[in-house]
Amino acid sequence: MSDGAQPPAEADSGEGTGLRAALAGLTTRGRSFFAAGIAAAICAYVLGQSDLLRVGLLLTVLPLVCALFLHRTRYRVAGTRRLSPARVPAGSEARVHLRVDNVSRLPTGLLMLQDRVPYVLGPRPRFVLDRVEPGGRREVSYRVRSDLRGRYPLGPLQLRLSDPFGMCELTRSFSSHDTLTVVPRVEALPPVRLRGESTGYGEGRQRSLALSGEDDVIPRGYRHGDDLRRVHWRSTARYGELMVRREEQPQRARCTVLLDTRGTAFRGAGPDSAFEWAVSGAASVLVHMLERGFSVRLLTDTGTVVPGEGADGFAGVSQGSADAAGLMMDTLAVIDHSDDTGLSRAYDVLRGGNEGLLVGFFGDLDEEQAAVAAKMRRRSGGALAFVLDDDSWGREPTDVPGPSEGRDRIEDRLRMLREAGWTALRVPRGSSLDELWRQADRERTGLAGANGERAGR
Repeated sequence: MSDGAQPPAEADSGEGTGLRAALAGLTTRGRSFFAAGIAAAICAYVLGQSDLLRVGLLLTVLPLVCALFLHRTRYRVAGTRRLSPARVPAGSEARVHLRVDNVSRLPTGLLMLQDRVPYVLGPRPRFVLDRVEPGGRREVSYRVRSDLRGRYPLGPLQLRLSDPFGMCELTRSFSSHDTLTVVPRVEALPPVRLRGESTGYGEGRQRSLALSGEDDVIPRGYRHGDDLRRVHWRSTARYGELMVRREEQPQRARCTVLLDTRGTAFRGAGPDSAFEWAVSGAASVLVHMLERGFSVRLLTDTGTVVPGEGADGFAGVSQGSADAAGLMMDTLAVIDHSDDTGLSRAYDVLRGGNEGLLVGFFGDLDEEQAAVAAKMRRRSGGALAFVLDDDSWGREPTDVPGPSEGRDRIEDRLRMLREAGWTALRVPRGSSLDELWRQADRERTGLAGANGERAGR
């Protein structure tokens, strides 16, 4: 159970378990004793040796007595699990805390506790617990780590009971289980200005009317405590009652992070692949923009918008930044390649209005998809594109670079995006998002200066 949010699960070592299940729990030692006892009894009968018959009966009865002892044991054990934290970046460790409580009136014997975890998180943890007194508890913990993002189930917790002679073992499973979410790695980005953006991005904030849209300029009725200096006399004369101007309040600037997930746009797999770099980059930009006070959303090539609530799918002011970040991180933790071959669905979402800043992470772009991406710039205040060099990412670091055809091809795509107004950067293998983020700031600053100089002339 995670963070103690659920009641502890209980395992009853005696209820609901038949003697047949206890006999099936005989260990190799118990089965060997039982077989040896039967063989000794047969030999004693054939040879007429009464002493050998007593030995055979002892060897046969001992495993059965141990199985009956475990079957008749009536203590109850409760187990809980707590994850710290329940959401962890790829490559980082999380600690799992286990607690076992003896809720019966009898002390327990020797217990072996084990938890079921996927092989990606490491070996299955096992713990041996000494005698637990009535009402007592035992606490243990172990660590899990994964370099691959995803959602991994933990549990159920299993408790293995054994008799003092090791003749029989019974396993009890708890019903509860938890999920560990491994989110993409997040790289801290510098708070650059990215100058040259249009209204609604950067330090500036658009202005909107409280409780209304930007086009709604109808005054509201007077309320007790309103400042009389805000009375709208023309509307007052029209409606026959006091009307006041609506208060203006700042609207959070918007940012859309577009992630290209097309399976045909990326080559390779694993934590060091181009697709994983793009997912990690999208997560880093989302967290960075939320920390700067932006209303953000995640958009994929399939047209899916996360969080999908509020105005146009953005995480609005009413929705906490932590909740919005958690929802988008959970989405990125399990996101995979799509079957789409184009970016038209994402363009249909973006062309609905001015969406503020647009940050795109693109895989391989052919001429048609580069044209679609170029059109996305028209409905955004500013646009920044990271285009992954498919030729570089598909080549091993020790390989010798091939012909320059692939580089010329991606330069043509970047030129198409830049002519449309994008700040487009090539992303070769092993690039740092921090450095590319600073480079985008420098290029955006230079572009703004050039535009200002042309305007002055």
